[in-house]
Amino acid sequence: MKAMNIMMSKATKWLAGAPVALALAISLAACGSGSTGATGDATDALAGSDQSSTDRYTTADVTPIADIDITKLGLNTEGKLEVGTLSDAPPNIFIDESGNFTGYDNELLRAIATKLGLEVEFVATDFSALLSQVQTQQFDVGSSSISTTDSRRENVGFTNGYDFGFMAVVAKTDGGVNGFADLNDSTRIGVVQGTVQDDYVTNTLNLEPVRFPDYATVYANVRNGQVDAWVAPSQQAEGQVKDGDDTKIAESIVNTQNFMAYAVKKENQPLIDALNSGLDAVVADGTWSKLTKEWYPDRETPTDWKPGSKAAPAPQS
Repeated sequence: MKAMNIMMSKATKWLAGAPVALALAISLAACGSGSTGATGDATDALAGSDQSSTDRYTTADVTPIADIDITKLGLNTEGKLEVGTLSDAPPNIFIDESGNFTGYDNELLRAIATKLGLEVEFVATDFSALLSQVQTQQFDVGSSSISTTDSRRENVGFTNGYDFGFMAVVAKTDGGVNGFADLNDSTRIGVVQGTVQDDYVTNTLNLEPVRFPDYATVYANVRNGQVDAWVAPSQQAEGQVKDGDDTKIAESIVNTQNFMAYAVKKENQPLIDALNSGLDAVVADGTWSKLTKEWYPDRETPTDWKPGSKAAPAPQS
């Protein structure tokens, strides 16, 4: 947790006193999500999320920034990116103590927008609704450490990748869950509704999770013992678990090839192209490296992974 002390100084402090919405959790457990429920045969819920298989989607290069016409991006409001994001998932996407949207994903998107000459307006939403809200263009962009799985590509478009990560199991320090191998049909497993982790528990592990609307609520339910474990994105697990919470990251499986990107309406290729151009630009000028070091001070970028197009330079060390 040594890196997280720095990052959590940026995060909100209200989590420790967050109310536990058990009744809401029970009702959500009966609701649908990105998955329709456990099936007879387990499937690979993460198919297409790794950089190797998504290589066919990563663009060979990008349009030069100077050639991007921001009046032709199909935005809801010309000159402004309206972005759906989360409010409670440090260090990636959250609202700080001053009420500002921040976090690694959102600050990177701000930098990309600056390169394009666009304003940014963030709006909080639940992850379970985010992708459909992007595809129906309630938002121009979705920013939420979104893994670019094959199933998601059927419904929305994605930029090139800007980050990697995988999954963790969070549990009580003195509980009986010490990793993925301990998850079974008698384990009360919390997930955030509609996430890859929801899909993974339901369709890959073939178990029925308890679904929550957001990261703060599921973590609060781990802390008070209402669920035995939380299957979480690694970054959000590290951002939520703090000394003194009587919780632990029981196991973390970090896949350095995991491909995360911003979501855009599938048919809006001009906006996808523009964001790809901005991403390559912030990689080239060192902004990507600067933000990565700021939000993940102890993380080393692996030599076999890089953000942006295939023509983007390697990130600065």
